[in-house]
Amino acid sequence: MNIENFNLGLGTAAIGRPKYINIRHEQIDPVSLDDFRKKGWLVLEHAYNQGIRYFDTAPGYGLAERLLIDWIKTKDDPTIQIATKWGYTYTANFDPNAIQHEIKEHSLSKLSEQWEISRELLPYLKIYQIHSATFESGILENEVVHERLLELKNEYKIEIGITTTGANQVDVIKRALDVQVEGVQLFDSFQVTYNILDQSISDIIKILKAQSKKIIIKEALANGRLLPNSTYTQYQNLYNEIYKLSNKYKVGPDAIALRFCMDTLQPNMVLSGGSNKKHITDNLQVGNFKLEHKEIILLKSFLINPMNYWKERKELSWN
Repeated sequence: MNIENFNLGLGTAAIGRPKYINIRHEQIDPVSLDDFRKKGWLVLEHAYNQGIRYFDTAPGYGLAERLLIDWIKTKDDPTIQIATKWGYTYTANFDPNAIQHEIKEHSLSKLSEQWEISRELLPYLKIYQIHSATFESGILENEVVHERLLELKNEYKIEIGITTTGANQVDVIKRALDVQVEGVQLFDSFQVTYNILDQSISDIIKILKAQSKKIIIKEALANGRLLPNSTYTQYQNLYNEIYKLSNKYKVGPDAIALRFCMDTLQPNMVLSGGSNKKHITDNLQVGNFKLEHKEIILLKSFLINPMNYWKERKELSWN
């Protein structure tokens, strides 16, 4: 297996709950919760057998975190790394017609409640993240929570991170870098949204790297918008270029989008959001090629204003 594959991790949101904010490119047949759990297990096993060793999860991802807890009990592999989060509670109860799917709460009590389950991921748990840190939630000023996170960091030898969402990602990251407890920066890891359309965090990556922060990329496919489709006709020129590159490198458009993230930022990890074995297999083709400089420059030219990107994302439905 190509060593580049080890830069690809698996995000488990799509295997933990029947609906997620994205564009579905295939028909999804309804299944029982038990069958859904079995399918998720098979995806984890397939990813592992294909060489993936980094898995990202959260309590807000339905059954995903519990699935990982049960799955790692069948493994004895110190190379497995798991990152989880706290701050979101899944509320849809696997009802495809649910109006509300999750509730956000960045309180000390929610941290304590969710840590009691997440700690079962030890010793494979390496990164514990605040799920979608924002100014609005007040988490970046919550010193009591910061102190508790430092305690967890020291006691369990784990890294503390944040994930970011929204047009003001850069400002949130800058503020997070200023958070200190006992005179030491609290956050070691930053899971950020980055892809061909939203390149807004490019400028701050150098700062993160200079401070030896871990960088994980999520939503590399822009919630499915980078997979050529007829819904977003404004991106047809981009889709044409992705098709050309797909044909050249004999990979799917998903691999082109993932490779863009790897070649432009050289992050520690890029997350696949694959929900089935074929998605994982296709995504892993990212390890078989590298984009040429002129191809990177061309793809970079398709960036859009972050405000427009996130406005468009908010209009996506749960599928």
